Amino acid sequence: MNFQNHWKKLHMLRRQYSMMVFMLATIALLGLLMANRADALYILTGASDSAIVLDSSADEQSVQSFSSQLVYVGTRTSGFEITLKAGQNVSVSYNGATVMAPSQGENISSLLNRLHIIPSPLDMVLVDLSDKTGAHLTVASDLTYYDKAVESVAHQTVRVSTPDLPQGTEQVVQEGKDGTRTAVYEVVYSGGELVSRQFVEETDSTAVDEIIHVGTAVSAVDSGDRIASVTKTADGSGVLTFQSGGTMKFSSVKSMTATAYTAGSGGADHCTATGTTCRIGTVAVDRKVIPLGTKMYILTNDGAVVYGVAVAEDTGVRGNIVDLYYNTYTQCINFGRRACTVYLLGS
Repeated sequence: MNFQNHWKKLHMLRRQYSMMVFMLATIALLGLLMANRADALYILTGASDSAIVLDSSADEQSVQSFSSQLVYVGTRTSGFEITLKAGQNVSVSYNGATVMAPSQGENISSLLNRLHIIPSPLDMVLVDLSDKTGAHLTVASDLTYYDKAVESVAHQTVRVSTPDLPQGTEQVVQEGKDGTRTAVYEVVYSGGELVSRQFVEETDSTAVDEIIHVGTAVSAVDSGDRIASVTKTADGSGVLTFQSGGTMKFSSVKSMTATAYTAGSGGADHCTATGTTCRIGTVAVDRKVIPLGTKMYILTNDGAVVYGVAVAEDTGVRGNIVDLYYNTYTQCINFGRRACTVYLLGS
């Protein structure tokens, strides 16, 4: 009986010893695995058109799609790791200092361990491969980098005002086409978490804008619609742009003297030299200076009177003079004689 009891106790001691050895071996094995795993979040930039974030949650396909002559990516049970080529120059920025070291054909975790740089649980490792002569590593809890991504982009529609078309009309002069673009984003990480990803700029877009010409040309303007700007070309022609947005093209500009007349005064008749009826907008000219039928826009140089759009339909004056028709004699007296600018309309 005593023999059996001793045997049982010995058997239990053996089982306890075996369990202890197994646990110690397991702890040692886990320690080795943990020593090789990439505890920090890895952010890879500069080696492709878009940054790749590598951690244990990354999918196999996204890693396999990455390719570079400088690095290769291997799948580990503990996550994804990056292995640098032997002899590749590596600089590591950590805690305000930068350390230079050549790679020994090791993964980045091993390189950091060799340099006695141990990322904290909140630190991240930014791997910048934009410089072909080497890699730059930044180990920090707060990181900002610029991510380039090739994206599909829809074409834009550009509307361009033109005095070559009547107001209210449009003409497509270039068809739009969708394409792709390289978009640059500012990415901010803190403590292993994505904080923000904001669009910065677009480069290398293949999309073609659709260009639509929108007509602004008008044949008449309201009396209160003043000229906002005058655009002239080298040959003396140009465009009048009014406050309303309407435009008129002119072929030339003349500085002239303006007088005023009315039917029934000074021998003037109600019928013009061209057979039309006198009205506001009728102007008498010297046909040697301004041909009959010429359309004009007239305003006095002192800015007090904008006669507006008029037509050379009458005669009776000589030289550099335009005689403006008014409905009453009093209006003619009040106008008197003034220096004026005459825009001869038409291209």
